[in-house]
Amino acid sequence: MTEKIEVLIAEDSRIQAKMLRKKLEAAGYAVRWAENGKLGIEMTKEQRPGIIISDIEMPEMTGYEFCESVKSDPQLKTIPFILLSTLSEAEDIIRGLHVGADNYVTKPYDPQYLLSRVSDLLTTPLGDEHDETELKVKLAGKEYSVKAGKQQVLNLLVSTFENAVGKNRELVSANQELSLARDQLKQWNKDLATLNSELENKNQRMAHDLAAAAKIQQSLLPSGTPDIPSLQLAWTYSPCDELAGDFLNFFPLDDRYLAAFVVDVSGHGVASSLLAVTVGRVMTPMVSSSSMLVKPTDSGGGKRIVSPAEVAYELNNRFPMEDQGNLYFTMVYGVLDKHTREFKFVSAGHPNVVHIPAGGKPTLIETADMAIGWIEDTEFEEHSLQLASGDRIYLYSDGVPEAMDQDLEEFGDARMLDSLRKTSGESVTISTQKLFNAVHQWCAVNGPKDDVSILGIEIVD
Repeated sequence: MTEKIEVLIAEDSRIQAKMLRKKLEAAGYAVRWAENGKLGIEMTKEQRPGIIISDIEMPEMTGYEFCESVKSDPQLKTIPFILLSTLSEAEDIIRGLHVGADNYVTKPYDPQYLLSRVSDLLTTPLGDEHDETELKVKLAGKEYSVKAGKQQVLNLLVSTFENAVGKNRELVSANQELSLARDQLKQWNKDLATLNSELENKNQRMAHDLAAAAKIQQSLLPSGTPDIPSLQLAWTYSPCDELAGDFLNFFPLDDRYLAAFVVDVSGHGVASSLLAVTVGRVMTPMVSSSSMLVKPTDSGGGKRIVSPAEVAYELNNRFPMEDQGNLYFTMVYGVLDKHTREFKFVSAGHPNVVHIPAGGKPTLIETADMAIGWIEDTEFEEHSLQLASGDRIYLYSDGVPEAMDQDLEEFGDARMLDSLRKTSGESVTISTQKLFNAVHQWCAVNGPKDDVSILGIEIVD
């Protein structure tokens, strides 16, 4: 069996690295990942890859510095090196040439185009570059000294030209669309008077429908707080428009386990609200083979509580963003064992859970999973908190820390934690409400520009 060619990715964004890795592995390459240039050069020396793809803007060592380190090493300089960046100025291209890059691809990029660049560089070996010469390049009044071989210069200039051609095609297409839109606008202007009348009638009807839909959405939220021995629960919920992209709920899965979740759909309006409600309806504790949360066992009429990680996996495959109008959602979903007081949860691209030990300070439980709907068959990490009497946890949407005042300053995690710390001696209901009030006061008269959802749970004797 032919040994796979190894690609080394240097990328500080875990999500972008994961998406690129999936594309490369699907194309038949073996992939290793370094989260910065410093780690990348160490991994390159440890095991020589067939090709390197590196982001430019990274901590500790940039992509330029990483490339220069590779190309200045006689043992490594023939490794093809592709730079990825949102930068596209001429000076950036010259700098890439200066450090010895073999190809330059601007973000966002077409994965198939990048794969073709990888294939071309691997099938056209660079050699030892004995023809390396020093070039003087003048740009915007500055003179640059570039030392590179002819093949490297040709590769980089061709890739730069292809990037420019691609951008030019996009511009031509946009101009064509603009011309078509201008012609359509002339026609639309002729019918404007009639359309305005129809629009006013439709707006009145829509306002009525939105009000009715908002009432239905509100009716799907928890009705008060249940009387559950050993637990106190509290929640607040405030949509920024008639319909919300947030949804929260909590309910017993059986006599022992309690489920709780907060969902936040991207965007606003009807589509986001419908997806939020759909997810909320799917997350029900019915025992059936199609249930997300509770499934029957193979024999004996028993049931199995589905783990949070498995629930996130199923939701991710059921709601791919390509099938939802490019909408996706973040979510925190957890299951509390009332006997052992262990709280198991997943946080899919969602704000971090707050944990307040009895008599202690609030802390954020750091997680790093991506949102639901981004990449099919994604495995989600399950986290566990061992709670004790007096402990509290808070689940919330990003409308809390990202709420902005009139100067566009965010409420932030620090103010959120400070509010919860100051009210830790009061009931979880008062604590939740005071945090909610603090967010609204921070936004002053205009109010939050995003939905605000907060769910607090306290362990009591």
